[in-house]
Amino acid sequence: MIAVNSSKRTIGLALGSGSARGWAHIGVIRELCKNGIKPDIVCGTSIGALVGAFYASERLDELEGWVLKLDRKVMLHYLDIKLLMGGGFVEGKRLIDFFRERIGDPLIEDLSTVFAAVATDMESGQEIWLKKGSLLNAVRASIALPGIFTPVKMGNRWLVDGGLVNPVPISLCRAMGAEIVIAVNLNGNIVGKHRNKRLQPIERDIKMSAEATLIDRLSEELKQKANAFLSQLFASNIGTPGLFEVVANSINIMQDTITRSRMAGDPPDVVIAPRLAHIGLLEFDRAKEGIKEGRESVRHVLPIIEDLPSW
Repeated sequence: MIAVNSSKRTIGLALGSGSARGWAHIGVIRELCKNGIKPDIVCGTSIGALVGAFYASERLDELEGWVLKLDRKVMLHYLDIKLLMGGGFVEGKRLIDFFRERIGDPLIEDLSTVFAAVATDMESGQEIWLKKGSLLNAVRASIALPGIFTPVKMGNRWLVDGGLVNPVPISLCRAMGAEIVIAVNLNGNIVGKHRNKRLQPIERDIKMSAEATLIDRLSEELKQKANAFLSQLFASNIGTPGLFEVVANSINIMQDTITRSRMAGDPPDVVIAPRLAHIGLLEFDRAKEGIKEGRESVRHVLPIIEDLPSW
């Protein structure tokens, strides 16, 4: 365990975006705290905002217990699906209501740990820092993945996922007063790593992923009105990428490129990079793997943290 003394500098933890890969943040936080590294400031983008909110609310145990029990059926229960209404498939109300039952809806400025989330102004493309007000509203805006979650209106702005502009919020940590920034990048080595192999008929292959389960549900609920449209949307021909595969790979490419650019211009003091390329965009039922890899990734960088000046 790293010895923590009274002269230590303010530590900021930047929790990056990455959808289902984000459960690794739980393992990262656990391992850091186990080694005496307790973040003073937590900033999150997308799934990083969600995990960071539970940590800042001192409810990480409850989140971990819930995600370890998740399976596809349970996850789909919380996805309130609306095709082509409200700018996305998932409204997110059930999910946020569930979180409200666990942590209430505190004001960000009242949390015991300094917290902020990143979202994106859909009209201007501006990066929005959510540093006060409703914690749950901030999380819901930050996780509004375009095309999947509906956008969130705050004031006169429509907000979507912060990963579009700042996948790993290092700059926000520094702006909030962090002297040492530990960044968790979930987007390394992910481009092209999760393409489904279509060596068998699509009817068998499609059952192998969480994305496919969601597609099946959508098809059942809407096929009477939209059979022809869904056939094109979900690309049922063998060898043709489906909707969620296109979305997932496009987001992977975008976030990897933006992350590299942002981190080159504003490098953190320490980068934690869990190896998560095998976990798909919506595979939230693989939390055990993600949490374990999060812990392992911290162990790799402990010597770097110990060597930081004036630690």
